[in-house]
Amino acid sequence: MKKYLAMILALVMALSLVACGDKKDDSADNSDGDTASGRVYWLNFKPEADEALQKVAAMYTEKTGVPVTVVTAASGTYNETLTAEMDKSAPPTLFVVGNQAAVGTWGDYCYDLSGTAVANELNTDAYNLYDADGKLCSIGYCYECYGIIVNEDLLEKAGYTLGDITNFETLKAVAEDIHARASELGFDALLRVRGRSRRLEGMPVFHQGYLHAELQEPVGSVHQQQRRESC
Repeated sequence: MKKYLAMILALVMALSLVACGDKKDDSADNSDGDTASGRVYWLNFKPEADEALQKVAAMYTEKTGVPVTVVTAASGTYNETLTAEMDKSAPPTLFVVGNQAAVGTWGDYCYDLSGTAVANELNTDAYNLYDADGKLCSIGYCYECYGIIVNEDLLEKAGYTLGDITNFETLKAVAEDIHARASELGFDALLRVRGRSRRLEGMPVFHQGYLHAELQEPVGSVHQQQRRESC
């Protein structure tokens, strides 16, 4: 938890004056890292992170004197909440721009994060989002992985290991073999898949359900899929 709080605090400090939000030209004197002016309003996407972010907000305010407000949108209502908040006189200064469509909608409200301290810490450009003019609008800050849940004990009883499954074709072959020997083995080829049945954040993820041997088309990569949350 301490490591998580430190990481988020560093992110807030780096982005508070250069990130997404209203276009007021708030001055700041942050040369010594201890003083600043302006305000931070973070419209948080992750309800499960709210408690930690409230602590981070208090820590940052204590360190700099800058008031920090963290508002967490209810689950499933972020876009609607963001739209409503942007119409107010004091809109969010930090908010989620999670895919290219969101860049098209909110890109004009985003500062160019190129060359900022947080951008310079990145070791990959794979999860950044740019507008049509090449402005860095969004940097990934949260990663969630989705994958197939396998009972390794049952897999071994059927004569296989995880190393035997490297793509959809080998997954299908293993499932079909186990299904064909279900009465002999005492269990069937039933695999739970976590995720959702739509393209999320521009990346394919799985639907929570079951894979049976009669599946003919892959529902996604056997390897874990990543979902990016960005600001």
